[in-house]
Amino acid sequence: MSESYAGKAAALDALDELAKLRDRFVLDDVVYLDGNSLGALSVNVAGRVDDVVRRQWGELRIRSWEESGWWTAPERIGDRIAPLVGAAPGQIVVGDSTSVNVFKALVAAVRLAGAGRDEIVVDATTFPSDGYIAASAARLTGCELRPVEPSAVPDALGPRTAAVLLNHVDYRTGRLHDLPALTSAIHDAGAVAVWDLCHSAGALPVDLDAHGVDLAVGCTYKYLNGGPGSPAYLYVRTGLQERFDSPLPGWNSHTDPFDMSAEFIPAPGALRGRVGTPDILSMLALETALEVWDGVSVDAVRAKSLALGDFFLDCVAAYVPGGRVESVTPSAHAERGSQVSLRCADAGDVMKRLIARGVVGDFRTPDILRFGLTPLYVGFADVERAARVLGETLG
Repeated sequence: MSESYAGKAAALDALDELAKLRDRFVLDDVVYLDGNSLGALSVNVAGRVDDVVRRQWGELRIRSWEESGWWTAPERIGDRIAPLVGAAPGQIVVGDSTSVNVFKALVAAVRLAGAGRDEIVVDATTFPSDGYIAASAARLTGCELRPVEPSAVPDALGPRTAAVLLNHVDYRTGRLHDLPALTSAIHDAGAVAVWDLCHSAGALPVDLDAHGVDLAVGCTYKYLNGGPGSPAYLYVRTGLQERFDSPLPGWNSHTDPFDMSAEFIPAPGALRGRVGTPDILSMLALETALEVWDGVSVDAVRAKSLALGDFFLDCVAAYVPGGRVESVTPSAHAERGSQVSLRCADAGDVMKRLIARGVVGDFRTPDILRFGLTPLYVGFADVERAARVLGETLG
């Protein structure tokens, strides 16, 4: 049986048009299935960072704000991310962390919703930080916080709803939520839609503009491979930009930062989503990391992601003793992100043993094994090996 699946994996890899992209990353002999936590290093990043440190900072120094393009990096890099999430240029600004951008987006959403709306609906299954931020935003704006399962959101909306914060993909199970339908339902209720794209951007089509999403945030260190702690981004739909009222106005979001005026006058467009001085080192590392996307179709990435997931689940079923694991990731393609999560009674210990044998995924309490499928550098032989080692570990 092992030879059968290994042979099928080799055949699938031979047909994979994205297989050549693997050479754009620094990889070793491990099977790296944790790109949904931290993406792999692009081969060009180290050289770019070295140049930024030694020449741009070391030699040009303050001149680099203009001569090296430091000042315009947040919007320039935002425009590089835009096509990966289905956005036109001029709507994404890069900077700050995901949590900070969730706060900016959610408070601004309540302000956009206007008087008489005093309820924030938040994904009850959300990543903890989003929940913490939503609770703080509710206290700040005088709103009631209402946690709701994503599938129940349409029935939970009403005339009091100001904003809805949802995750596109559940970080534990990999379930993909219906962004178009939920955004439409939110708009029908007169509320503002805020989406967290951390586990979808760079893994599957998002189409923010096409579906009329109002505000969105996301990190860049997962499927966008920007590096540990790389800056997040904020999307503000064009039609809302002039009314976007950030709760964190800073000198970088002023229309004339160097005027040093005591009066805050917001910058035009998405630039009003900036706050303080950009984190140049990590931002320019991210810019170089995004070069791996040149000429790459998100649709092709999605097709491979789904094929990898299907094949991995087939291999798990073949190699792992019956009843030892249970997939909590939906099998339907329309409901699946780019990871497979398996429930396993002793998941924490199992993952340690997998990593010791060169299969790197991660563990989420209390009993979830997560395997991220990053199509830019993960192949079918990788997931076959992962399933086989999992079966041997559990057997």
